[in-house]
Amino acid sequence: MRFEHRHQKLLPRRLFAWRLARWCALAAAVVAGSLSIGIWGYHYLDGLPWVDSILNASMILGGMGPVDPMKSDGAKIFASVYALYSGLALIAIVGIILAPILHRLLHIFHIQYKE
Repeated sequence: MRFEHRHQKLLPRRLFAWRLARWCALAAAVVAGSLSIGIWGYHYLDGLPWVDSILNASMILGGMGPVDPMKSDGAKIFASVYALYSGLALIAIVGIILAPILHRLLHIFHIQYKE
C-alpha cells in the first residue's frame, strides 16, 4: 500500500475512498486479531464463559478495564500483559486509520505551497 509521491497529483476522491477502506480493513483485522487473543486468554486461562471473555477482552482493548476479577495467577499475568498490549494496539489502530487522511492533508498543503 503505497502513497503517492509529493511530486504526483492528488489522488481522486474515489481512489482515496478505496484506499481509506483498505486501511480501515487492515485496522479491523488488527482489532479482530487482538480481540481473539484476549477472548482466548480469558476463556482458557481464567475459565470465564465465552460471553464474559468477549466482554473482558473488549473492555480492555477499548481502554476501559476488566469487568471480572481474575482467579489464578496465570490469568492475572495474562490480563496485565494483554492490558499493556491493548494500550499500544489502540494507538496503532488509530494510526492505521489516520495515516491515509493525514497523508492526504499533507499532500494538499504541499501542492498549495508549491503553486
